[in-house]
Amino acid sequence: MSACSVARLDEIPVLADGGIPCRPVRHHFGLTSFGLNAWTGITAGDRILYEHDEANDAEELYLVHAGRATFELDGGRFDAPAGTFVFVPPGVQRTAFAEEPGTTILAIGGRPGEAWQPDGWELWAPITPIYEAGRFDAAADRTRELAEANPGLPMLPYMLACCELRAGRPAEAIEQLESALVTPRMRAIAGKDPTLDPIRGEPAFRKLLGS
Repeated sequence: MSACSVARLDEIPVLADGGIPCRPVRHHFGLTSFGLNAWTGITAGDRILYEHDEANDAEELYLVHAGRATFELDGGRFDAPAGTFVFVPPGVQRTAFAEEPGTTILAIGGRPGEAWQPDGWELWAPITPIYEAGRFDAAADRTRELAEANPGLPMLPYMLACCELRAGRPAEAIEQLESALVTPRMRAIAGKDPTLDPIRGEPAFRKLLGS
């Protein structure tokens, strides 16, 4: 039993990024075979899931753990009380809202036919308020420390590239992207991220995207 871990959901700290409350379940347990997070709407009407389409070919399965949610999937609305599973394939635009206070959704994801790889977004989340406040030099310094301490997590050099670019250092941004765009998921994210538009025409960036 020494290798086992047990935790109640409310024992997993919420990410301090100022966004939708998220408990990083995968990161808490150190899971490396699939992604798993818990998202909560504090009050009725709160958005629980960021609107997105998983254009990187990931499949997602959602479970309404507590409360009641409304899912919006490609414009259609679906009622989902506690205990409801919702499977959403890649390319479908999705979001969800709380119909009751404290509604919590578990999100499990992975890419068909591929070994799942952590990317480190949970580690970067606490830096989000600094970045969104426009303190790009400070965000870059914090992100660089994280990237050096956690090699092999591509979201960290990716976000460092975003910080460098927003700070007016495009060459440094492209250098960081060489370490970041190493998986199909990261290349898919970079392919549609407007933050990278200032370097989208650069030959070095196009080469990293494989285009």
